[in-house]
Amino acid sequence: MNYVVSNFEKVKKIIGNNVNIIAVSKSFKYDHIKPLVEYGHRHFGENKVQEAQHKWFDIKNELIDLKLHMIGKLQSNKAKQAVDLFDYIHSVDSPKLAALLSKYELTLKKKRKYFIQINLGSEKQKSGILIDELENFFDHCIKVLNLEIIGLMAIPPNDGNEAKYFRILMNLNRSLGLQELSMGMSGDFKEAIKYNATFVRIGSAIFGKRI
Repeated sequence: MNYVVSNFEKVKKIIGNNVNIIAVSKSFKYDHIKPLVEYGHRHFGENKVQEAQHKWFDIKNELIDLKLHMIGKLQSNKAKQAVDLFDYIHSVDSPKLAALLSKYELTLKKKRKYFIQINLGSEKQKSGILIDELENFFDHCIKVLNLEIIGLMAIPPNDGNEAKYFRILMNLNRSLGLQELSMGMSGDFKEAIKYNATFVRIGSAIFGKRI
């Protein structure tokens, strides 16, 4: 068995079948990812639109059930390309971006699934909606922009209190009646699934370290 597939199976055994594993394939060439695709896994994550277009455009046309996730910060000037390519966008982090995504859904006649990114620690270096702005932003996305918001996403502050932040995000998600929750990476996914994560973003634990 290919070692990438073996790593994936180890992660899946820990997580179980009720959580979606986004295999974070950013920066890896397709030849490195291909064994997992051939194994049947279908959720992959990228953080750069141009790289994803180059790597996945032809593959997505061949495999109609493959789901591509935009997990990095999405620049406004890449919004149209993102709507065209990605099935899920995890980083809706501003009213400006949300409006552009809505515009390009109409232009391209494509509907996508979105997560609102929350800045849990009010960190200046991180993107995301502040907690006290979330309810109004969510209502605007749903009622005015007609975006399909399926859940929240966050990358917690790196201060050793992941469980605290995962609990906050879980409760915010519940308060909005959302069903999906995107949180947890290779280093903390075990903790994230304790707090009802439904999508975890696993890169190095599957593909190995990036060079």
